[in-house]
Amino acid sequence: MKICLVGSSGGHLAHLYMLQPIWGNNEHFWVTFPKEDAKSLLKGQKAYYCYYPTNRNFVNLIRNTILAVKILTKERPDLIISSGAAVAVPFFYVGKLLRAKTIYIEVFDRMDRSTLTGRLVHPVTDRFIVQWEEMKKVYKHAINLGSIF
Repeated sequence: MKICLVGSSGGHLAHLYMLQPIWGNNEHFWVTFPKEDAKSLLKGQKAYYCYYPTNRNFVNLIRNTILAVKILTKERPDLIISSGAAVAVPFFYVGKLLRAKTIYIEVFDRMDRSTLTGRLVHPVTDRFIVQWEEMKKVYKHAINLGSIF
């Protein structure tokens, strides 16, 4: 199985990295921001760098959508996993068009309301994971797996 791990640098990237027991034995690649924390953490791993800022930035949404088409048609992952933020949106939609499965993990600090990214990817996500039982009321068909931390 080939896995695409997509997320902004900082906490989202750290969150995905903590899931290494799940993806570590599979072929994988990363999509994140070209910031120092990402470059350091992912040193020696296959990583593609996307455009930022992403939140409410229409130009970078278009640029990242074009990037998603290029990367995903080249790599052809079986599964795309993200914990946010906005860079996940074009990768999930393009990924679904290419028949990849998707898993979205809503952030830990949301206990009773959705994130913008969560709302946008929810319609095309195969498995929508939340970390609080209360979030199952916010997202239809969400699965609570508890805290990743």
